[in-house]
Amino acid sequence: MEIKDATAALAALGQATRLAVFRLLVEAGPDGRLAGEIAETLDLPGATLSFHLKELAAAGLIAAEPQGRAIRYRADFAAMDALIDFLTRNCCAESGQPGCLPGARRGCA
Repeated sequence: MEIKDATAALAALGQATRLAVFRLLVEAGPDGRLAGEIAETLDLPGATLSFHLKELAAAGLIAAEPQGRAIRYRADFAAMDALIDFLTRNCCAESGQPGCLPGARRGCA
C-alpha cells in the first residue's frame, strides 16, 4: 500500500459514521450486508448512508454488489489487511524489541 492509499483509507475511517459502517461490515464477514440492513442497524437515513458508503468505496475499503433492486456491501478484507500492514511495517525496527505489534498480529511480522 502506498501512502496516498493509506491516507485516503484513514481519512475515510476518520469519520464516526463511516467507521461504524465499516466495523459493521467487518463484523458481517464475507457475506456483507444489504444497504437497507446497514441503514436500519445504524439508524441512518438512506441518503446519509449512501454518501458514507460512496466515501468508503472510493477509499477502496468496501465493495458493492447489486442484487436485484438492492445492493450488498462487503468490507474489503485485503484492503484492511494492507492498511494494517502499512501501519505496522517496520514496527520496532529501531529498537529491535519484539512485541510492539497490535493484538493478533504480534509475532506475525
